[in-house]
Amino acid sequence: MPELRKDPVTGRWVIISTDRAKRPNDFVREKVEIRGSGFCPFCYNHESKTPPEIMAYRSDGSAPNTPGWSLRVVPNKFPALRVESSLYRQGEGLFDKMEGFGAHEVIIESPEHSKTMAMLSPRQIEDVLWAFHDRIFDLKKDRRFKYVLIFKNHGEAAGASLEHSHSQLIGLPIIPKRALEEVAGAKEYFEYKDRCIYCDIIQQETETGVRMIAENQAFVAIAPFAPRFPFEMWLLPKGHQSAYEQSLKHEYEQFALILKSMLMRLDHVLEQPAYNFVIHSSPLAEGSNDYYHWHMEIMPKLTKVAGFEWGTGFYINPTPPEEAAKFLREADVPASVVG
Repeated sequence: MPELRKDPVTGRWVIISTDRAKRPNDFVREKVEIRGSGFCPFCYNHESKTPPEIMAYRSDGSAPNTPGWSLRVVPNKFPALRVESSLYRQGEGLFDKMEGFGAHEVIIESPEHSKTMAMLSPRQIEDVLWAFHDRIFDLKKDRRFKYVLIFKNHGEAAGASLEHSHSQLIGLPIIPKRALEEVAGAKEYFEYKDRCIYCDIIQQETETGVRMIAENQAFVAIAPFAPRFPFEMWLLPKGHQSAYEQSLKHEYEQFALILKSMLMRLDHVLEQPAYNFVIHSSPLAEGSNDYYHWHMEIMPKLTKVAGFEWGTGFYINPTPPEEAAKFLREADVPASVVG
């Protein structure tokens, strides 16, 4: 029978449509393949084809905007928001608007065009995670920024316009509604129980094991109880941390290992699907707190959002998370990758 399930943090409902239950090979999708045809501005020796780099990791001491890098961060050539704008706000009758102030950056994860993030070494993925950390810390110095969103679009179906592996960062002068909903839900739970709801989720999922996919010393990977999408995954630090940039070196090492493992499992089980990942972190001004817990959400692009979802805010998911977790847990991935 179908089930209605409620997300314990935001209160969002989803429908687990067991009558439409689907196994991994039942989904019709286009496999993400790196063809490497055509010109790519993110490739090695094409440094002049991007805006001047904001930051790069260079082991040889080479000059900015030249070869010698292992990772680069550059402004998005077609930014959604511009840091040169101001915070000027104005009203238009009952409507509000403001100038398009913000930061929009691209993290080029590797010089190698043919490698997806799942193919990178754990150390390379760790460098990507440190780049996220370094950029958040730098943007926090500007008090106009209220929230920094880190995300990745992998594959054309997930919104990627270039196939060379990259992530993106957008710094915002306002806190997004989705982040506010999560923070509010976490605060309400903490005020009632004096505990972090995400810490309680980790404990319960660890004890039951039915939606647990993998864990290492510092992180767990679970299928959430009320997933919006089939094979959706959450990666959470075991120790309570409210903001991504507060993590320590050994924690980024462990995060890199489990993230690589999860991306390899997706590729194995779903045959190189398109996916998005998003890092949910505490708003910049809230700093360290006891109620919110940062985490990464990974969402393969296997279904489409249609009229029912737009009209109700409910999502229909044809794969119960317990089944998705089992498939992902049993994927043939080397144990050394998890950590």
